[in-house]
Amino acid sequence: MPSKIDPNTFDSLRQMTDAAFVSQLVDTFLEDAPRQIKEMRAALKEGDAETFRRLAHSIKSNAATFGALELSDQARELEMLGKENKLDQVAGSLDAFEATFKSVARELRDLTE
Repeated sequence: MPSKIDPNTFDSLRQMTDAAFVSQLVDTFLEDAPRQIKEMRAALKEGDAETFRRLAHSIKSNAATFGALELSDQARELEMLGKENKLDQVAGSLDAFEATFKSVARELRDLTE
């Protein structure tokens, strides 16, 4: 199975900071993102496009920091749907997004242990 984390991006992050700081960032992301995804589902259900967009934007930026490029791209697409108030077009995209996040989470845990 191909990596969900771009090794060059992740290594650059480690080189710019240190392993302990990267672990702390990863831990925070892995705590926050599931809550944010849950909030995205609630915003979708409520038709709250702005909250949906904001949450997708946050995950997009954090995922890019770690080199989780597929997750970041998916978040960008969701963010745009929120920005354009096209939540009716989200459909299964949020499920695919969450599945990608779970793969990314496993890989990030492995990289920081």
